[in-house]
Amino acid sequence: MSQVYNNMEQKNVQRNLLSDRNLRLMLAVTLMSVMGVASISPAFPEIMRALNISGREVGLLITFFTFPGMVLTPVLGILADTYGRKKILVPSLLLFGAAGGMCGFARDFELLLILRFIQGIGMASLGVLNITILSDLYSGAERSRAIGYNGAAVSIGIAVYPVIGGVIAAAGWYYPFFLSFLGIPAGLLILFYLDNPEPGNNKNIKEYLRSAFKTVLNKKVIIIFINSFITFFVLFGTVVIYFPLFLEERFSSSTLEIGLIMSALSLATAAASSQLGKLTSIFSNKSLLYIAFSLYAVSLFIIPFVENIRLLFIPLILYGIGNGINIPNYVAMLADCTTEEHRAIMMSISGIFLRVGQTVGPILMGYIFIICGINWTFFAASFLAVIMIFTFFIIK
Repeated sequence: MSQVYNNMEQKNVQRNLLSDRNLRLMLAVTLMSVMGVASISPAFPEIMRALNISGREVGLLITFFTFPGMVLTPVLGILADTYGRKKILVPSLLLFGAAGGMCGFARDFELLLILRFIQGIGMASLGVLNITILSDLYSGAERSRAIGYNGAAVSIGIAVYPVIGGVIAAAGWYYPFFLSFLGIPAGLLILFYLDNPEPGNNKNIKEYLRSAFKTVLNKKVIIIFINSFITFFVLFGTVVIYFPLFLEERFSSSTLEIGLIMSALSLATAAASSQLGKLTSIFSNKSLLYIAFSLYAVSLFIIPFVENIRLLFIPLILYGIGNGINIPNYVAMLADCTTEEHRAIMMSISGIFLRVGQTVGPILMGYIFIICGINWTFFAASFLAVIMIFTFFIIK
């Protein structure tokens, strides 16, 4: 029945993928998944002044929000494989929207942290189940196109939400939190209008975990997990932290200039992601990994040698293109390696590697920065990209 459904969907998707209601609903979920941090970060200075807290304390608004995902994501993945995607996704969106929106009414920092933690529980499954459902809905080239569009939506959200949050935060630090209320109508739309296949998982939990473990041991799957870790290790350990510092140190760039230059990365990522379907019709998934990490290696290596700020757009855009190719491509590869009954847990495990990379990258690159200087954070990241290129030879 699921195969018949997929075949029917493919015929519709080939005509115009973006006209498919299911895809649009999933892109809405994706935009919810990146809203929780990107939309409120411009308000941090005002939050510090209004609630009389330090820079270290305001960072807890992110920590309390992201921590539940590190613990709950694999559990929610198992539940989604066992009981169905909607039964996890809809309550998650409603909780994300309600708790996140209520943050806008909090005037006590401790209460704000509690609400952010609850919102983080709702957030835990969003970034996994959107990809899982897209992988269930589509296959082959259509799956690559859909996941590519999803990657573009992530990049656009990351680029646009800070602007929206900054504008409405001018009226009050708490207004950006109200954007999260959009999660409630999004959840209702998913409940009533999403037409997705659900996994027919009749195994008991022991059989399910045993078969899932066998999938994890697949050599290709392990390489994809390592890719997820290294990609976000480099992105958060080097680019997100040290590229802005590099701009300030080398060119005395203002925060506005840094923001505009960094936005070029997000836009390049969005543009490349949106073309993944076309790229996979020309290149194999493995070839795209080689291309992406070659772009990483070259762009990161040449950044320290650039003496003209305008020329920095070249390596930054190259890096963004590499991101736009790599991230949705390895997600599509992981989807192809798994069946419906294990797809959510595999995406969850990949998400854990992603979060570990986000966490460990800044710490280890921080040591390199202290010992060797800022330029070597880029050289080290470039070296990691080269190592990954050789690692891909293992993939058949």
